[in-house]
Amino acid sequence: MSGVEILMIVAIVMQIVATVIALSLINQTKYSALWICCIISLCMLTYERVLQLITFSGREVSDMTYAWVGIIVSLSFSICVVCARFLVRHVDLMTLHRRLLENRLMTAVLSTEERSRASFSRELHDGLGPLLSSAKMSLSALSKADMSDKDRAILKNTAAVIDEAIRSLREISNNLSPHVLKNFGLARGINNFVERVASMHDTRILFRTPLRTERFDSNIEVIIYRVVCELINNSLKHSGCSEIVIDLSLEADNLRLEYRDNGRGFSLREAMDRGMGLSNINSRISSLNGTFKLDSHIGEGMSAVAVVSIDSAIAHNAGSDFIQINSDKNERKRRKNRSGR
Repeated sequence: MSGVEILMIVAIVMQIVATVIALSLINQTKYSALWICCIISLCMLTYERVLQLITFSGREVSDMTYAWVGIIVSLSFSICVVCARFLVRHVDLMTLHRRLLENRLMTAVLSTEERSRASFSRELHDGLGPLLSSAKMSLSALSKADMSDKDRAILKNTAAVIDEAIRSLREISNNLSPHVLKNFGLARGINNFVERVASMHDTRILFRTPLRTERFDSNIEVIIYRVVCELINNSLKHSGCSEIVIDLSLEADNLRLEYRDNGRGFSLREAMDRGMGLSNINSRISSLNGTFKLDSHIGEGMSAVAVVSIDSAIAHNAGSDFIQINSDKNERKRRKNRSGR
């Protein structure tokens, strides 16, 4: 047996195995015609190899038989290519649907998180705040009574503690749900946060924006605000920088955020492995169909650019609407229980 005949036998065996695999895939895809044509083509190719083996053994095979086998193989492969085109389109469509679903899920998660923050902030502000204010008023009434210097010192110290508790409560409430952002917009909200942080650190923080009272979709405002907060906190905590520069601008229909610090920098791969909230930032921007680019090298600081279309914010889907309804119901129940008490 010659080497060519051995290779023909190997080809026949491999084509039979491929045919069996194609048979198993018919019921696993909506494009059954693709695999049926593949099976026909493989069977015809196997038959053609068998005819060639017969020819090598000295027997004759008519040219018409070869012609019909070739025609069937050509037609089957042509149909396979056409079906493969539809299969590629189907895969692309499924990928697009998956991305949209991921964005909607991320939007629902972020929206639920912000509603929970706002609810908790209201609970603190409307529940615990008045109690502390009442305690302070009671202490003020006691201060008018006759008492020893020691008691007055204790009373004064207690009033100072309550004042500090009220300030801490306001700060916690504002961090959970920034009222300035909600009432006055993105630029004012970021500026307010920058001023508060700068007053507590030696790092120089420069925030530049031509925006004033412009308002955007609430999802865009909250996410950009949270991204700025996360980036500033990362720089203050990890970079050892002396200066942070933030630029926020509106270019055509795109909101552009540019951020940089002059810190020690970092390796992007190591930063992603260790966390630092970078994946969270990227997920937040992706939920708005925006882009987020980060660049940093050790010893050269860090820079980041986020671009979001103000017209591409994903509206709440049915799932997030359902979450909103349930959240509103739960909020009404909590208020009813408080009023009942």
